This record gives sequence, structure tokens and C-alpha cells, in this order.
Amino acid sequence: MRRLLAILCCLSLLVFPVRARAAGKYVVLTFDDGPSGRYTSRLLDGLKERGARATFLLCGYRIKEYPAEAKRIVEEGHEVGNHGYSHKNMQQLSRREIAQEILDTQALLPEGCRVRFLRPPGGCCSDGVRQVAEARNLAILNWSVDPKDWAIQDAAAIEQAVVKNVTDGDVILLHDMSDSSVTAALRIIDQLSAQGYQFVTASELAALRGCIPKAGKIYSHFLPK
Repeated sequence: MRRLLAILCCLSLLVFPVRARAAGKYVVLTFDDGPSGRYTSRLLDGLKERGARATFLLCGYRIKEYPAEAKRIVEEGHEVGNHGYSHKNMQQLSRREIAQEILDTQALLPEGCRVRFLRPPGGCCSDGVRQVAEARNLAILNWSVDPKDWAIQDAAAIEQAVVKNVTDGDVILLHDMSDSSVTAALRIIDQLSAQGYQFVTASELAALRGCIPKAGKIYSHFLPK
């Protein structure tokens, strides 16, 4: 009996941290359109310093230009999603063209990189995009918080737009394509970390919330149940 109780006690210790972790506040930082050389490198340095993970939606033509940065993203524990090869509006493409955009990007990803999500450029989705995503076994990842960092180019304004609107389970849209966006992203992490938020990948948050993303389905957040 004592041995059984000891085993049960050990098992409870293993389970408890998972429950405690799942009960926390989580958000997903996503970065579109990269990698971009020095901006991505600076962002990765900042994420590493803060122990934060993110999801990067990469374009094939930029992976081709910056393969070392793409490799580093994967090696440092971040998630990679497919953002199409050329950043064309997929709503305006045929199913064959959409599939080619996805395949050309997949072919350039670092070895061993598993992709679970497609983000159509601009979030522009259609029946054709959903059907191709389903055929390629990819869920579609959109977002719930968009500070329009690509247009504002003001780190303080980007930071404020995110911090005042974010809630547990949100997916935040940013870009690793400018100093202002990277500066804002790191400030956002610092501010929200002080409020008890943790920064995980989209796949990690889906798992924490008991969600198994389905191919072809659109996800914009992973709210607590």
C-alpha cells in the first residue's frame, strides 16, 4: 500500500505543473513576411533573452534570400508557418497556383521543420485556399490583434495598440521587417510578462487549450475554456 501511495504521489507531481501551466495567461506573437536579415536576427536575440517563443509565417522568396535566419528560427525553438512563396493574394490565384505557392515554400524550409499552419498573405482566404490547405494538411492561422505595425512605423503606438487590446488566448499579428516593429514586439513582451502573460507558439497554445487544429479550418485565437 505504501508503495502504491508513493507512486501516486510521484504521478501527481508530474501532472501538477502541466495543469498549472495550462491555467496561466498565454498569447501568441506571430511575425509575417520574413525572414528579413538583421531585423529577424535582432528579434531572435530579444526573444532568446526573454525566454519567449513565437510563430514565424515565412515567405519562400525570403527564405531563399535569408536561409541562415530561417534555420536559426527553427533551431531556437520557434514555430514556422507557411506564408506562401511570393506573398501574392491567394484569393486571386487558382487552386493549382495556391498549391504551388505552398509547395515552393515548403521545399526551402530547414530540414526537419514541421509546418502545421498556413497564413494566406493579408489573411485573404477563400474556398480555394481552404481546400488546398486541407489537402496539404494545414490549418489556417489568422489573428485577433492587429496593430497594423507595417503602416504605423511607430514603436510606441504599436506597443500601445497591442497592450490595451490583448486578452488571454489572443494571436497577435506583427512583422519582423522594421526596427519599429521589432522594438515594439520586445516592449510588448516586457509589458505583458509583467502582467503574468507567457509567450508560446500557436501549436503550443492550441495544445494547452485542448485544441487539435483541423486542416483547412481558420483559427484566429485559442481562448480558455
